[in-house]
Amino acid sequence: MNQPVAGIGAKPRLQAPPKACDCHSHIFGPPNKYPYDLRLVDKPPLDASLEDYRATLAHLGIERSVIVHTIAHGFDNARSIDAIGEIGLDKARGVAICPLDVSPDALRALHDAGMRGFRVSMLGGQAALDNLHAIARRIAPFGWHLQIQRDGATALDWLPRLHALPVPVVIDHIARMPPGIDPDRDPRFQALLRLLETGNAWLKLSGPYYGSAAGHPYADIAPRLRALVRCRPDRLVWALNWPHPSFAADKKPDAAACLDMLLDGVPDSATRHAILVDNPARLYDFPS
Repeated sequence: MNQPVAGIGAKPRLQAPPKACDCHSHIFGPPNKYPYDLRLVDKPPLDASLEDYRATLAHLGIERSVIVHTIAHGFDNARSIDAIGEIGLDKARGVAICPLDVSPDALRALHDAGMRGFRVSMLGGQAALDNLHAIARRIAPFGWHLQIQRDGATALDWLPRLHALPVPVVIDHIARMPPGIDPDRDPRFQALLRLLETGNAWLKLSGPYYGSAAGHPYADIAPRLRALVRCRPDRLVWALNWPHPSFAADKKPDAAACLDMLLDGVPDSATRHAILVDNPARLYDFPS
Protein backbone atom coordinates (compact mmCIF):
# COMPACT_ATOMS: atom_id res chain seq x y z
CA MET A 1 0.00 0.00 0.00
CA ASN A 2 1.19 3.55 -0.69
CA GLN A 3 2.18 5.58 2.33
CA PRO A 4 -0.10 8.44 3.40
CA VAL A 5 0.87 11.93 2.34
CA ALA A 6 2.43 13.69 5.30
CA GLY A 7 4.25 16.92 6.04
CA ILE A 8 2.72 20.35 6.39
CA GLY A 9 5.48 22.93 6.09
CA ALA A 10 5.77 26.53 7.22
CA LYS A 11 3.11 28.53 9.01
CA PRO A 12 1.30 30.97 6.68
CA ARG A 13 1.78 34.71 6.99
CA LEU A 14 -1.91 35.26 6.22
CA GLN A 15 -4.19 34.83 9.22
CA ALA A 16 -7.35 33.25 7.88
CA PRO A 17 -10.62 34.68 9.20
CA PRO A 18 -13.21 32.53 11.00
CA LYS A 19 -15.21 30.29 8.63
CA ALA A 20 -12.57 30.50 5.91
CA CYS A 21 -13.06 27.73 3.36
CA ASP A 22 -10.78 25.54 1.26
CA CYS A 23 -12.95 25.05 -1.82
CA HIS A 24 -11.07 22.21 -3.51
CA SER A 25 -9.22 19.27 -1.97
CA HIS A 26 -9.32 15.49 -2.31
CA ILE A 27 -9.19 12.46 -0.05
CA PHE A 28 -7.64 9.27 -1.49
CA GLY A 29 -8.01 5.76 -0.09
CA PRO A 30 -7.25 3.65 1.79
CA PRO A 31 -7.85 1.26 -1.12
CA ASN A 32 -8.79 -1.69 1.09
CA LYS A 33 -11.91 0.28 2.02
CA TYR A 34 -12.27 2.64 -0.96
CA PRO A 35 -10.85 0.84 -4.03
CA TYR A 36 -9.22 2.76 -6.86
CA ASP A 37 -10.70 2.39 -10.32
CA LEU A 38 -7.61 1.47 -12.32
CA ARG A 39 -9.58 1.65 -15.56
CA LEU A 40 -9.61 5.42 -15.14
CA VAL A 41 -6.13 6.20 -13.77
CA ASP A 42 -2.72 5.12 -15.00
CA LYS A 43 -1.50 4.08 -11.56
CA PRO A 44 -2.78 4.15 -7.97
CA PRO A 45 -2.34 7.60 -6.42
CA LEU A 46 -0.69 8.25 -3.09
CA ASP A 47 -3.15 7.64 -0.29
CA ALA A 48 -4.12 10.93 1.35
CA SER A 49 -5.99 10.53 4.59
CA LEU A 50 -8.69 12.69 6.05
CA GLU A 51 -6.62 12.96 9.22
CA ASP A 52 -3.65 14.45 7.34
CA TYR A 53 -5.94 16.81 5.47
CA ARG A 54 -7.61 18.08 8.63
CA ALA A 55 -4.21 18.59 10.24
CA THR A 56 -3.16 20.70 7.26
CA LEU A 57 -6.31 22.81 7.48
CA ALA A 58 -5.77 23.34 11.21
CA HIS A 59 -2.20 24.45 10.48
CA LEU A 60 -3.52 27.01 7.99
CA GLY A 61 -6.42 28.14 10.19
CA ILE A 62 -9.05 27.03 7.65
CA GLU A 63 -12.35 25.87 9.17
CA ARG A 64 -14.48 24.80 6.18
CA SER A 65 -13.88 22.35 3.35
CA VAL A 66 -15.14 21.34 -0.05
CA ILE A 67 -14.19 17.75 -0.81
CA VAL A 68 -13.91 17.32 -4.57
CA HIS A 69 -14.33 13.70 -5.58
CA THR A 70 -11.42 12.22 -7.49
CA ILE A 71 -11.78 10.15 -10.64
CA ALA A 72 -9.32 7.70 -9.06
CA HIS A 73 -12.32 6.41 -7.09
CA GLY A 74 -14.53 6.36 -10.18
CA PHE A 75 -18.26 7.06 -9.92
CA ASP A 76 -18.41 5.67 -6.39
CA ASN A 77 -18.48 8.85 -4.31
CA ALA A 78 -18.34 6.98 -0.99
CA ARG A 79 -14.81 8.18 -0.09
CA SER A 80 -15.82 11.82 -0.45
CA ILE A 81 -19.24 11.39 1.16
CA ASP A 82 -17.72 9.72 4.19
CA ALA A 83 -15.15 12.52 4.52
CA ILE A 84 -17.92 15.12 4.42
CA GLY A 85 -19.84 13.18 7.04
CA GLU A 86 -16.84 12.94 9.35
CA ILE A 87 -16.11 16.66 9.08
CA GLY A 88 -19.82 17.49 9.44
CA LEU A 89 -22.30 19.28 7.19
CA ASP A 90 -21.83 22.48 9.16
CA LYS A 91 -18.24 22.65 7.87
CA ALA A 92 -18.04 20.52 4.72
CA ARG A 93 -19.57 20.25 1.27
CA GLY A 94 -18.59 18.27 -1.80
CA VAL A 95 -18.47 18.04 -5.57
CA ALA A 96 -19.41 14.69 -7.09
CA ILE A 97 -18.34 12.74 -10.16
CA CYS A 98 -21.29 10.95 -11.75
CA PRO A 99 -22.14 9.11 -14.95
CA LEU A 100 -23.87 11.24 -17.57
CA ASP A 101 -27.13 9.32 -17.06
CA VAL A 102 -27.19 9.74 -13.27
CA SER A 103 -30.78 9.53 -11.99
CA PRO A 104 -32.66 12.22 -10.06
CA ASP A 105 -32.88 9.88 -7.07
CA ALA A 106 -29.11 9.41 -7.07
CA LEU A 107 -28.58 13.16 -7.31
CA ARG A 108 -30.99 13.71 -4.42
CA ALA A 109 -29.06 11.24 -2.26
CA LEU A 110 -25.79 12.97 -3.13
CA HIS A 111 -27.33 16.37 -2.37
CA ASP A 112 -28.53 15.19 1.04
CA ALA A 113 -24.98 13.95 1.73
CA GLY A 114 -23.57 17.43 1.08
CA MET A 115 -22.75 17.44 -2.63
CA ARG A 116 -23.36 20.75 -4.42
CA GLY A 117 -21.68 20.33 -7.79
CA PHE A 118 -20.95 17.95 -10.68
CA ARG A 119 -17.28 17.69 -11.60
CA VAL A 120 -16.34 17.54 -15.27
CA SER A 121 -12.58 17.05 -15.61
CA MET A 122 -11.96 17.32 -19.32
CA LEU A 123 -8.17 17.15 -19.18
CA GLY A 124 -8.36 13.41 -19.77
CA GLY A 125 -11.48 13.38 -21.91
CA GLN A 126 -13.80 12.29 -19.11
CA ALA A 127 -16.67 14.23 -20.64
CA ALA A 128 -16.92 16.19 -23.86
CA LEU A 129 -18.05 19.78 -24.14
CA ASP A 130 -21.09 18.53 -26.03
CA ASN A 131 -22.37 16.88 -22.82
CA LEU A 132 -22.42 20.00 -20.68
CA HIS A 133 -25.96 21.13 -21.50
CA ALA A 134 -27.36 17.67 -20.82
CA ILE A 135 -25.55 17.50 -17.47
CA ALA A 136 -26.72 21.01 -16.60
CA ARG A 137 -30.35 20.09 -17.19
CA ARG A 138 -30.01 17.11 -14.84
CA ILE A 139 -28.45 19.06 -11.98
CA ALA A 140 -30.39 22.33 -12.28
CA PRO A 141 -33.31 21.18 -10.05
CA PHE A 142 -30.86 20.68 -7.18
CA GLY A 143 -29.21 24.09 -7.46
CA TRP A 144 -25.86 22.52 -8.32
CA HIS A 145 -23.06 23.97 -10.39
CA LEU A 146 -20.82 22.45 -13.04
CA GLN A 147 -17.15 22.33 -12.07
CA ILE A 148 -14.81 22.44 -15.05
CA GLN A 149 -11.11 21.69 -15.38
CA ARG A 150 -9.46 22.14 -18.75
CA ASP A 151 -6.14 23.22 -20.22
CA GLY A 152 -5.96 27.01 -20.26
CA ALA A 153 -3.69 26.96 -23.30
CA THR A 154 -6.79 26.10 -25.36
CA ALA A 155 -9.14 28.42 -23.45
CA LEU A 156 -10.38 30.19 -26.59
CA ASP A 157 -11.79 26.84 -27.73
CA TRP A 158 -13.81 26.08 -24.60
CA LEU A 159 -14.46 29.22 -22.54
CA PRO A 160 -17.00 30.69 -25.01
CA ARG A 161 -19.05 27.48 -24.78
CA LEU A 162 -19.67 28.03 -21.07
CA HIS A 163 -21.65 31.26 -21.49
CA ALA A 164 -25.08 29.80 -22.25
CA LEU A 165 -25.29 27.07 -19.61
CA PRO A 166 -28.41 27.15 -17.38
CA VAL A 167 -26.45 26.49 -14.17
CA PRO A 168 -23.44 28.24 -12.61
CA VAL A 169 -20.01 27.18 -13.80
CA VAL A 170 -16.99 26.90 -11.49
CA ILE A 171 -13.58 26.82 -13.17
CA ASP A 172 -10.65 25.15 -11.43
CA HIS A 173 -7.14 26.41 -10.74
CA ILE A 174 -7.22 29.93 -12.24
CA ALA A 175 -8.27 28.21 -15.48
CA ARG A 176 -4.81 26.61 -15.69
CA MET A 177 -3.54 29.45 -17.88
CA PRO A 178 0.01 28.92 -19.16
CA PRO A 179 3.07 30.43 -17.47
CA GLY A 180 4.37 33.77 -18.64
CA ILE A 181 1.16 35.37 -19.90
CA ASP A 182 0.25 39.04 -19.47
CA PRO A 183 -3.28 38.98 -18.01
CA ASP A 184 -4.01 42.44 -19.40
CA ARG A 185 -3.22 41.41 -22.98
CA ASP A 186 -3.51 37.67 -23.34
CA PRO A 187 -6.72 36.89 -25.30
CA ARG A 188 -7.31 33.71 -23.32
CA PHE A 189 -7.22 35.51 -20.00
CA GLN A 190 -9.42 38.27 -21.40
CA ALA A 191 -11.93 35.60 -22.45
CA LEU A 192 -11.90 34.33 -18.87
CA LEU A 193 -12.66 37.81 -17.58
CA ARG A 194 -15.55 38.18 -20.01
CA LEU A 195 -17.03 34.93 -18.72
CA LEU A 196 -16.70 36.08 -15.12
CA GLU A 197 -18.40 39.36 -16.01
CA THR A 198 -21.59 37.47 -16.84
CA GLY A 199 -22.05 36.63 -13.16
CA ASN A 200 -22.80 32.97 -13.94
CA ALA A 201 -19.20 31.80 -13.58
CA TRP A 202 -16.92 31.38 -10.58
CA LEU A 203 -13.17 30.83 -10.45
CA LYS A 204 -11.03 28.95 -7.94
CA LEU A 205 -7.85 30.72 -6.92
CA SER A 206 -5.90 27.52 -6.58
CA GLY A 207 -3.04 25.56 -8.11
CA PRO A 208 -0.75 28.59 -8.66
CA TYR A 209 2.03 26.17 -9.60
CA TYR A 210 0.20 25.28 -12.83
CA GLY A 211 0.67 28.80 -14.17
CA SER A 212 3.81 30.03 -12.44
CA ALA A 213 7.06 30.30 -14.36
CA ALA A 214 8.91 31.45 -11.23
CA GLY A 215 7.73 28.67 -8.92
CA HIS A 216 7.42 28.93 -5.15
CA PRO A 217 6.23 31.35 -3.72
CA TYR A 218 4.36 32.09 -6.98
CA ALA A 219 4.89 35.86 -7.02
CA ASP A 220 4.25 35.97 -10.78
CA ILE A 221 0.64 34.86 -10.17
CA ALA A 222 -0.20 38.09 -8.32
CA PRO A 223 -0.95 40.13 -11.50
CA ARG A 224 -3.52 37.51 -12.53
CA LEU A 225 -5.19 37.66 -9.14
CA ARG A 226 -5.31 41.45 -9.19
CA ALA A 227 -6.90 41.42 -12.67
CA LEU A 228 -9.52 38.94 -11.46
CA VAL A 229 -10.29 41.04 -8.39
CA ARG A 230 -10.79 44.12 -10.55
CA CYS A 231 -13.27 42.15 -12.64
CA ARG A 232 -15.53 40.17 -10.27
CA PRO A 233 -14.26 39.76 -6.70
CA ASP A 234 -17.68 38.35 -5.80
CA ARG A 235 -17.08 35.35 -8.07
CA LEU A 236 -13.73 34.23 -6.68
CA VAL A 237 -13.05 31.52 -4.10
CA TRP A 238 -9.78 30.15 -2.73
CA ALA A 239 -8.70 26.52 -2.68
CA LEU A 240 -5.71 24.49 -1.53
CA ASN A 241 -5.95 21.54 -3.98
CA TRP A 242 -4.58 19.21 -1.28
CA PRO A 243 -2.81 16.78 -1.59
CA HIS A 244 -1.57 18.33 -4.87
CA PRO A 245 -2.02 15.03 -6.72
CA SER A 246 0.15 15.98 -9.70
CA PHE A 247 3.26 16.00 -7.49
CA ALA A 248 5.37 13.19 -6.07
CA ALA A 249 5.33 12.73 -2.29
CA ASP A 250 8.72 14.43 -1.82
CA LYS A 251 7.89 17.41 -4.06
CA LYS A 252 4.55 18.57 -2.68
CA PRO A 253 3.97 22.35 -2.83
CA ASP A 254 4.04 24.30 0.41
CA ALA A 255 0.50 24.74 1.70
CA ALA A 256 1.27 28.10 3.29
CA ALA A 257 2.46 29.55 -0.02
CA CYS A 258 -0.84 28.55 -1.65
CA LEU A 259 -2.66 30.65 0.95
CA ASP A 260 -0.14 33.47 1.19
CA MET A 261 -0.41 34.20 -2.53
CA LEU A 262 -3.57 36.11 -1.57
CA LEU A 263 -1.51 38.69 0.36
CA ASP A 264 0.05 40.15 -2.79
CA GLY A 265 -2.66 39.20 -5.24
CA VAL A 266 -5.57 40.41 -3.09
CA PRO A 267 -4.13 43.17 -0.91
CA ASP A 268 -7.48 44.42 0.43
CA SER A 269 -8.46 42.52 3.58
CA ALA A 270 -12.20 42.94 3.01
CA THR A 271 -11.88 41.37 -0.44
CA ARG A 272 -9.82 38.51 0.98
CA HIS A 273 -12.59 37.94 3.54
CA ALA A 274 -15.13 37.73 0.73
CA ILE A 275 -12.98 35.23 -1.19
CA LEU A 276 -12.26 33.08 1.84
CA VAL A 277 -15.61 33.26 3.65
CA ASP A 278 -18.56 35.04 2.03
CA ASN A 279 -18.28 33.81 -1.56
CA PRO A 280 -17.86 30.12 -0.66
CA ALA A 281 -20.74 30.34 1.79
CA ARG A 282 -23.01 31.43 -1.07
CA LEU A 283 -21.63 29.07 -3.69
CA TYR A 284 -21.65 25.94 -1.52
CA ASP A 285 -24.72 26.68 0.60
CA PHE A 286 -22.97 26.76 3.96
CA PRO A 287 -25.00 27.73 7.04
CA SER A 288 -24.60 31.35 8.12
